[in-house]
Amino acid sequence: MIDLYAAGTSNGMRARIGLEECGLAYNLHFVDIAKGEHKTAQFLALNPNGQIPVIVDREGPGGKPVTLSQSTAILLYSAEKSGKFQPRDAAARPAFLQALMSASTDVTPTLGAVIGVLRSKDPHGPTAEHFKGRLRSYMKVWDEALAKQKYAAGDEVTIADFSLYAGYARAQGAMPEVCEGFSNLARWAKEMGARPAVQRAVKF
Repeated sequence: MIDLYAAGTSNGMRARIGLEECGLAYNLHFVDIAKGEHKTAQFLALNPNGQIPVIVDREGPGGKPVTLSQSTAILLYSAEKSGKFQPRDAAARPAFLQALMSASTDVTPTLGAVIGVLRSKDPHGPTAEHFKGRLRSYMKVWDEALAKQKYAAGDEVTIADFSLYAGYARAQGAMPEVCEGFSNLARWAKEMGARPAVQRAVKF
């Protein structure tokens, strides 16, 4: 059994989508960030950075327990443990890795920057607009890619889709204007959002 410590951020959703889609049994432990539960001594023992998500797999490789943070690392771990949602063709792996890292390291941190600026005590409008513009540019590139292929990394669903959907869904909820006008991205998001495992995973 896996213990997942998470909240309803894009990173938290990313990890939970991976566990749900890969069919791995887990218990969800909601971490109330607003109450500072990610800074308690108990949580910091799991992740000294004080960030969600974290998983504790008591049945890791060789039967040994594994504690793992970083949402994309959790996605990869879930895919490897289940044998699902990674391309089997070695020739498809470079595009898969590029899509996975773009979704995880471009979209989500930029979204986090916008939200962080807007939630600050003295929000700086030009800075927020700068990061919103960057986020829209990422969405435009994804929209163009999805005009040529069905999924984030090609013709099959992979954990790259789960990573991208977590960022997209969070952006759509927090600032829908950055997602407007991208019909291919919207088509893809509608399909991803209809998946039962994804629907379960985004409810915190």
